[in-house]
Amino acid sequence: MRIATSSFPDSFIYNTNQLQSQQNVLQNEASTGLQFTQAQDNPGAMSQALEVQADSSANTQYQTNISQLQDSATTSYNALNSLQTLVSQAASIAAGSGTAGTQQLTSDATEISGIIQQALQLANTQDSQGNYIFAGTNVTTPPFAATTDANGNVTGVTYQGNTSVAQSEIAPGVTVSAQTLGSNTSGTGPRGLITDSRYGADLFNHLISLQNNLSSGNTTAVNTTDLQALTKDENNIAYQVGSNGVVQSNLTNAGSLETQQGTNLTAQMSNLTSANLATTLTHLQQVQTSYQAALQSGVLVMQLSMMNYMY
Repeated sequence: MRIATSSFPDSFIYNTNQLQSQQNVLQNEASTGLQFTQAQDNPGAMSQALEVQADSSANTQYQTNISQLQDSATTSYNALNSLQTLVSQAASIAAGSGTAGTQQLTSDATEISGIIQQALQLANTQDSQGNYIFAGTNVTTPPFAATTDANGNVTGVTYQGNTSVAQSEIAPGVTVSAQTLGSNTSGTGPRGLITDSRYGADLFNHLISLQNNLSSGNTTAVNTTDLQALTKDENNIAYQVGSNGVVQSNLTNAGSLETQQGTNLTAQMSNLTSANLATTLTHLQQVQTSYQAALQSGVLVMQLSMMNYMY
């Protein structure tokens, strides 16, 4: 009896090719540690992996945004605290002017002049990226420009920023700004730090007025006008310090959540793509054994078929 020779080679080649293909896939898994490297290897898992990868990229951007916002908020907080100290010093000087003599008033006026200069530097604070933090979105230009007299005393300060604040996304659909506006006289929008007509804040003009009244010895104006004006500035800055603290707390919480989310996404990606090395090697050994057995069986059958054909 002859063995049919027409179909066996095709079946043999098909089966050995399948086993060879499985070997290649398993060897690739063993060498890369990945279940698949191409979409056709596992279309369903690849689709899920791409979705996780997109979420992971977004998560990385959120964490970057949070870090940058925290840097800006910390820089702002330090400047606000220093500015708060300066205004408190100015208010203390104003409060003590009622019993001061002419010489002391002149000395106080000089000290206020120094406070104005320091306040101007703080109002033009830059973050680690070189951006002016109190300029709104006009971050490349110093927000406050001063004019001075022949003696170097500041006689006026102009705001060069705008009333817009930059927003950054820290989670899907959640945007935050860590900026404090330097000035806002529009009557709407974010509260201004140095000047805001809604809250009576006008720090530089109030300090300049105090300086002038001390120089001229007008202690009545100091106590009836300047001191009350500085109280409004103090309250306004205290509000900004508190708001900044809330922003920093929210950013810390958001950062913790995004860090945890990043860890979860990494685990998801690993579960989707990482091969179980022990299982892969066991399966590879089984396929290799089957492949060798198929080759040996094929050779034997082909030999028998040739002998039957010849005899």
